[in-house]
Amino acid sequence: MFWLFSLFGFSMMGHEHRDVALLLIALALAIIAAVFDVRQRRIPNRLTYPGIVLGLVLRGVLLRGGRFGLNGLGSAVAGLLLAGGVMFLFYAVRAMGAGDVKLMAAVGSLVGPGHAVVVLLATAICGGVMAIGYAVYRGQMWATVRNVASVLRFHAWAGLQAHPELNLDNPTALRMPYGLAIAAGTLYALLLMWWR
Repeated sequence: MFWLFSLFGFSMMGHEHRDVALLLIALALAIIAAVFDVRQRRIPNRLTYPGIVLGLVLRGVLLRGGRFGLNGLGSAVAGLLLAGGVMFLFYAVRAMGAGDVKLMAAVGSLVGPGHAVVVLLATAICGGVMAIGYAVYRGQMWATVRNVASVLRFHAWAGLQAHPELNLDNPTALRMPYGLAIAAGTLYALLLMWWR
């Protein structure tokens, strides 16, 4: 399999170039997922699961340090667990869909733990800005502020469990395609890497 990547020149790339290439692949995956999320309000498993496997394989092959490429594979697993784990906390309280969690895990497996932190932070900022814009566009800004305050009070008191009314199961809740925020966060990480 290594010869296949050698054909494309991946094996000859320096470490920074490999990171850029992996960020480009992660961005392509995130953009495709964002299109699905906007159109269908879901991110399909047929996109996220192969994305996770691709991240494990590519990092295992391209970052071959250690025996049998275990350093690269370890960084893919660490990125997957970090990015997917943080998003899983939001899924656990029904604030985010499973597709968003799996997409972020796939992006994390491709970019590794160092870049996954940047993607997570940028995604959170982009998601917050998009949520404010979405609430203003829908004319529900003040209701959204009250709901956020209610959710924060609830979690401070009840811990890590779903709010009884303000969660994804509520049909009246505003739903934003969070795949867009993940794509924007991945783009930010790529641009940051490029400009260094």
